[in-house]
Amino acid sequence: MFRIQSPVLLAGLSLAALPLAVSAQSAPETDALDPIVVTATLGPKTVGESLSSVTVVNEEDIRRQQPAEFRELIESQPGVTVSQNGSFGKQTGVFMRGHASDATVLLVDGVRIRSATVGGPAWQFLPPQLVNRVEIVRGSRSSLYGADAVGGVIQAFTLPRAQGNRGWVEAGAGNFDSQQYGGGFSSVTDQTRVTIGANYFRTDGAPVIEGGEDKGYDNTSGVASASHTFDNGVTAGFSFLSAKGHTEYEGGEEDFRFQTAGANLEVPITANWRASLHLADSRDELEDFSAFSGIFNTRTRSSRIENWLTAGTHEFVLGAEYLVDKVESTTAYEESSRSNEAYFGQALLNFGRSDVHLSLRSDDNEAYGTEETWGAAVGYKLDAHHRVRASAGTSFKAPSFNDLYFPGFGNPDLEPEEAISYESGIEGSYINWFWDLAVYQSDVEDLSLPTQNQATSVPEARLRGVELSTGWEQDGWYLKAVASVGDFEDKEAGQQLARRAERSIRLDLDKEINTWSVGTTFRAESHRYEDLFGIGRERVPGFGVWDLRASKILAPGWRASVTVDNVLDNEYATAKRFDNTDFIAAGRTFMASVRYDFQQ
Repeated sequence: MFRIQSPVLLAGLSLAALPLAVSAQSAPETDALDPIVVTATLGPKTVGESLSSVTVVNEEDIRRQQPAEFRELIESQPGVTVSQNGSFGKQTGVFMRGHASDATVLLVDGVRIRSATVGGPAWQFLPPQLVNRVEIVRGSRSSLYGADAVGGVIQAFTLPRAQGNRGWVEAGAGNFDSQQYGGGFSSVTDQTRVTIGANYFRTDGAPVIEGGEDKGYDNTSGVASASHTFDNGVTAGFSFLSAKGHTEYEGGEEDFRFQTAGANLEVPITANWRASLHLADSRDELEDFSAFSGIFNTRTRSSRIENWLTAGTHEFVLGAEYLVDKVESTTAYEESSRSNEAYFGQALLNFGRSDVHLSLRSDDNEAYGTEETWGAAVGYKLDAHHRVRASAGTSFKAPSFNDLYFPGFGNPDLEPEEAISYESGIEGSYINWFWDLAVYQSDVEDLSLPTQNQATSVPEARLRGVELSTGWEQDGWYLKAVASVGDFEDKEAGQQLARRAERSIRLDLDKEINTWSVGTTFRAESHRYEDLFGIGRERVPGFGVWDLRASKILAPGWRASVTVDNVLDNEYATAKRFDNTDFIAAGRTFMASVRYDFQQ
């Protein structure tokens, strides 16, 4: 079994690798391979300046990959494994650095969305066709975002980035009788941004267990946003995303709604002080039609105030947040709502080549009491191309309504899951390529582990690992490669935590040749385990998947694309059903589409 003796030891190994870097090249201080991100520190910083482990999936990556499901953009990325109860809109879990599926926060244009009943977001219903960018921030972030930011934060952006008036229409079809139609328009000037878009995807689906029937899925979605900066510097805006539809699964079917809405106001008060107000409303709604039919609706409303203060090269943030979860259900939960008050602060300090980030947050929740979290990071820029970093922080995951209040299942005395995490890393960024190496460890108390009869927890868990990522762009070639190795252990039982693969790799390679673009993705994950009530522990074998894609410019603005996922038609699973049956992924999947982009 993979073992790490201490984060400090691996930090030393990271530094020992420094001479292997190619340092003879010259590059600007910031380039396309060190993009600006906003999720890691609440405000814009380059990936290097954020002192965090961050992966960015940009618009070009998304357009090349043509994903049918959001999970395709994040699975096998550094530190990320995904489990799914079959393909096309089926229940999906995201495990970041070995933490539980509901221990990662999902934001859509800054608005948090999750189900308060199960605790995590419905990743399977977020339409990738309307997403322009994804930021994956790994590591503890509760000192900035509060509950559940234990493994990290994933933010999807739908807002337009490119200047000018632009529009698009697209239509596609594939096997499993899959169809996809979409269109949208955006207008971006120095002061105003407006966008609107819609997408429809439907499929007859594929069996989710061997010998089963096809399980269909449809998703109708739309986005709208607008913002304007007035002459006095005040900026006001809103964003909206809604997806609703129907999915079938083995044993039943369900209707869903996945919706976020946010309004923002930013006011410059002085030259060194600006304040912002963010109001948000998110809805996770589900109506199940099965032997356990029922309605499970969550509505989350929040208001957040931030004050940004600058003093020379230093930045300070002081803020407060109020959030209310409300549950409407046909199940008689003991409680139907809970509120959370939070106060937080952040200091982003720069001393030449050195950066220091400090954060502190206090959450007071009427269901489980008060939790204080902190974060600290330090970075040092060795030269124009290399930076080292180290960080530590605490985090917690709130018990869900199911954990606490589900009749005959919930445990109202369940405590929040708490963790302390450490990380060290080193990175190199050059004209055409970059690399990043990170090592981490999290010690978790009361790691939640729901079973079929009662919400329980693992008293102590230790999660540690190594992540390596690299990328290269030159002469029409685009390469990204990542590898992750982890050791996710239930210390009391001395065994690997369920549903997490401990080793994974991913390779994305694309080449543009005149009017053609061709590409491939290969990813592989090691085995994992499933703990089944009344059966025990069962092994889920590892797998490898190879995808191909190609596109051609037919005429100005017109592009035809073809994707073939799982080219070798491998049968594999990432989860098991309660009766020890594998939830199998769809086999070879084909999709062809035509898209027209226009601009003024």
